[in-house]
Amino acid sequence: MSTAEIILVAVIGVLLVLVIGNIVFSFLAERKNPPIGSFIDCDGVRLHYLERGDPAARCVVLFHGNGTMIQDLIISGLVDRLASRSRVICFDRPGFGYSGRPRARIWTATSQAALFVKALKQLGVRDPVVLGHSWGTLVAAAIGFQNDYPIRGLVLASGYYFPTPRWDFWMLSGPAIPIIGDLVRYTVAPMISWAILPGLIRKLFAPRSVPENFKHGFPASLTLRPKQLRAAAEESAFLIPQAARFQFRYSSIRCPVHIFHGTGDQIIEPEQARRLHRVLGRSDLHLMPDAGHMVTYADSTAIAQAVESLEIAMIK
Repeated sequence: MSTAEIILVAVIGVLLVLVIGNIVFSFLAERKNPPIGSFIDCDGVRLHYLERGDPAARCVVLFHGNGTMIQDLIISGLVDRLASRSRVICFDRPGFGYSGRPRARIWTATSQAALFVKALKQLGVRDPVVLGHSWGTLVAAAIGFQNDYPIRGLVLASGYYFPTPRWDFWMLSGPAIPIIGDLVRYTVAPMISWAILPGLIRKLFAPRSVPENFKHGFPASLTLRPKQLRAAAEESAFLIPQAARFQFRYSSIRCPVHIFHGTGDQIIEPEQARRLHRVLGRSDLHLMPDAGHMVTYADSTAIAQAVESLEIAMIK
């Protein structure tokens, strides 16, 4: 056997070990962190969702951001605060947590919104308040664009609404590339992600410190599974094009909107929120001093009050 052949066999062996190791890691991560909600099959997709509060009350629907899952919204305190007087439904968006993400579809915010509208109808949800955080704001906005599914209002937190030059989003989209991305996701990507995750989490919460309940309660190992890395990479690739498509549609939103953004956000600049507020006809802008991208943790009470104000306004 030549030297080149020996090297090739060694490389293949290392890759196989990494693939098997990541499959085992995913299995153990899911065994340690089983589903916490229920499942619904909708339009060929198995969605994982959590429902809290009074089933007879008006409904609030929550969508998490890129790379995370239902647990983020629970740990922030939003779910419990809202469930004290509302019916609350949180979804794992496609590919995150325990929701499926069929590869035959392009999972833009528009396609996700169409899926969730169908799921909400199956669950008997009518005219909800829709709350989205980060990437989830695009899904929430896409629901707001629809004329055949009226909603009471939107609460948008830490969103990216208008295209800007951002190399970092493109850099994070590598694992979404077909074939090559699949190889990366099942070999080195989980290890690289594990190495950068602590710094990324600190940046998400900066300038504030990472809350202790997030450190100990968020199932970070689920975010390192190859299938979730693919979903996160795809959404990084879709973010700027999706914002470019939506930038001329925001003025068509007819329901009231509350916009939240941290003035210290190191992921998405607060100017995004200011621009959206200028475009929308009916919106309230809440810029939260010394809060970062995880504005849902900075003042979950204020966000919950914004949701409640939309409920009260409709009752009147």
